[in-house]
Amino acid sequence: MKTFVAVVAVMLLTVPVGAQQAIFVVRHAERADAGTSGAAMMATDPDLSEAGRARAQALATMLRDAKITAIYTTEYNRTRQTAEPLGKALGIQPTVVQARDMTGLLEKIKSGGNALVVGHSNTVGTVIQQLGVAEPVELSEEEYDNIFVVVRGEKPVLVRLHFP
Repeated sequence: MKTFVAVVAVMLLTVPVGAQQAIFVVRHAERADAGTSGAAMMATDPDLSEAGRARAQALATMLRDAKITAIYTTEYNRTRQTAEPLGKALGIQPTVVQARDMTGLLEKIKSGGNALVVGHSNTVGTVIQQLGVAEPVELSEEEYDNIFVVVRGEKPVLVRLHFP
């Protein structure tokens, strides 16, 4: 955890003062219906599994000192539940943005300080790209441990980390 904070601190120090903003982008934590067929998964709005709740708590612990001022989730239970522990710890009510409203999400992100965005395997890469990062990001259906840090500036910087 100390290494993570040091990496982000160094990145923030290399960006001009007026443009310092870090956007933390994660995929929701593990779903309670993981392992079911793709069609069955898409037809439901599952809660997080035990492992997912533990991962959400780990995310909150990891980001509690990241000076996050806004949290964005989609309308789905799994994204809201992933953000909930951090929101409670920081006293921030997450803003729900429709999963298909990328333009609305980006407008909200651009108008604030450091933020957490909790998305889906098929939206995380798009969010990062829309934040100006040229490097493509793809996630498999089994990946839940990635945290992407986009440090905004003239040329955005992307750091990819993993958390428990």
